[in-house]
Amino acid sequence: MTVGGIAFDAMTAQQVITRVRADLVAGRGGHIVTPNVDIVRQVRQSPKFADQVSCGDLVVADGAPLVWASRLAGTRLPERVAGSDLIWDLSAAAADDERSIYVLGGTPGGERPTSVVAAERLADTFPGLDVAGACTPPMGFESNVAYLDELAEELVEVAPDIVFVGLGFPKQERIITRLAEGLPSAWFLGCGAAVDFVAGRRRRAPVWMQRSGLEWAHRLASEPRRLFVRYVVHDAPVAAGLLLRSGWHGLRHR
Repeated sequence: MTVGGIAFDAMTAQQVITRVRADLVAGRGGHIVTPNVDIVRQVRQSPKFADQVSCGDLVVADGAPLVWASRLAGTRLPERVAGSDLIWDLSAAAADDERSIYVLGGTPGGERPTSVVAAERLADTFPGLDVAGACTPPMGFESNVAYLDELAEELVEVAPDIVFVGLGFPKQERIITRLAEGLPSAWFLGCGAAVDFVAGRRRRAPVWMQRSGLEWAHRLASEPRRLFVRYVVHDAPVAAGLLLRSGWHGLRHR
């Protein structure tokens, strides 16, 4: 199902979890990509960004406007599937199945690495969850070949079943492609700011704002200097255009 030029898997969060659990039992790994409106914008700007999305084994919509647009067009993605929710849901499933996770990413700085704090919170929330490791890389690490090699070697050594990578698009997708070479039976989730949310380094929007499609407004209010240009100048016109075109398409085909 194509929305905004991206081919999405029309799946609920529960279907994603079921797929991951079944594949892990069968020894198959994969990569979950969670595009939002900002990623749709980047994909439109450059084919290289489209390649970062198409590399996903599962591509699910992390953005209410994408779900709304699909419904206006008459194709209907079943629901928003956010990386910030999947990190919790997949950790719960991993605990039930006695599997392990690895947390990679988060904002550098603070007394303790963001990834470690997030991993500990997940382990506290889901007793029995096996945390294979955690790492918050320094800024610019993606250009350090030696650092990437060491990180890849560590992951192969600890062999997690699920790896949460919260580094932002498209960096996290490039890093996942690199790391997945050594872990063909593991599942990777590119989850953006989810590691920061779990660790409490950033506050996620209240549930009512998440459900009503206003999570972006909460994030904008929390970080106006960093997000104003992205959300208001760049993404808002893309979302509006997407909804208008989808509505027109739906009317023409009724």
